[in-house]
Amino acid sequence: MATINLRPWREELAQERQKQFSMNLLGAAVFAGLIVFAVGFYFDEMKNRQLERNNYLKAETAKLDKQIAQIKELKAKKEALLQRLNTIQNLQSSRPVIVRNFDELVRVLPDGVHYSSLTRTGANVSITGMAADKLDVSTLMRNLDQSLWFGEPSLSSVGQVQEDSNSFNLNVPVVLPKPEAN
Repeated sequence: MATINLRPWREELAQERQKQFSMNLLGAAVFAGLIVFAVGFYFDEMKNRQLERNNYLKAETAKLDKQIAQIKELKAKKEALLQRLNTIQNLQSSRPVIVRNFDELVRVLPDGVHYSSLTRTGANVSITGMAADKLDVSTLMRNLDQSLWFGEPSLSSVGQVQEDSNSFNLNVPVVLPKPEAN
């Protein structure tokens, strides 16, 4: 009988399989390394892209902050100009008030009274004058109180200078007449 020795063939097959297993293992390790490298590269790119976006947003935010500061500055200038405009309009509208006040001071002046000095400070007029009689001073005060252009006067002092003349000091507020409702 003939004997067949299968052992070398089995050993060769086992070595071939061992070699193939080693190659597969090495290929799997290289493939896993490539996958890890690719995933790391992808995340690094995503991180860099996000950093670029953040930097862009910071730059745009800085630009917007500058524009907001300019807008605030413009609003402040606008407010200052509006205040100036209102002041000018108030001055323009109060121009005829002074003339009306002087005209009204002449109209309310009773006979026997004359003014020595008139001083306006803000919304008050200080009147110093001479009167023939103390009743003329009270008439002047009633006339001022009934005027549309003046408020209630307050008498500071009344004194007799000579037998037939009295000096007086009074303060009266200036008011603007209310417009009539039609």
